[in-house]
Amino acid sequence: MSRSALLVLADGRFPAGGHAHSGGAEAAVKDGRVTGAAGLADFCRGRLHTTGLVAASLAAAACLGLDVRELDAAADARTPSPALRTAARKLGRQLTRAARATWPAAELDALARAFPKGAHQPVVLGLTARAAGLGPLDAAYCAAYESVSGPASATVRLLSLDPFDATGVLARLAPETDQVADRAVEAARRAVTDGVDALPAASAPLSEIGAEAHAGWPVRLFAS
Repeated sequence: MSRSALLVLADGRFPAGGHAHSGGAEAAVKDGRVTGAAGLADFCRGRLHTTGLVAASLAAAACLGLDVRELDAAADARTPSPALRTAARKLGRQLTRAARATWPAAELDALARAFPKGAHQPVVLGLTARAAGLGPLDAAYCAAYESVSGPASATVRLLSLDPFDATGVLARLAPETDQVADRAVEAARRAVTDGVDALPAASAPLSEIGAEAHAGWPVRLFAS
């Protein structure tokens, strides 16, 4: 296992397309739910413990070798919004391209053939971590951190928020990110024996509603 590989995968400059997505922050800013650092902290905390937990568990399960088709179907079932399902698959397709170029592996080639339009991004993330020689906890950390770092970065642009304040939000969420990653791995290990229904299905209805509204905007800074 290489910790350097983890740094490469978690780096915001890794060409996986995440920079084009706000993780729901753009809709939250327009609705007035995020107006500064305090609102961003609340938004990220809620996202971390819902969609972040789900994504982290899916990534950990994929890294453990669970069937990707079953995991992709589980991701679909946990994503009611068609707009978010589309975004997740676009991100998954881009991540697959980047992963195959960075860590060539037969499993990634098979994934690309099975899902030409892209599998859900957390599933691809877990398989990418596996190809990079990382473990399920590493995959869970990447997914959990992405769930909050994306909105934090987007809010800097959307609100001209001080980057120091946005980074401070992420730093203060670090203990909770640890907890979410641990919970995700525990659930993924249960899923090895009990099936994908053992994975968390935490929901964030307001984010789902916001994503559907956002998809219909004539002008957007971010794809989702």
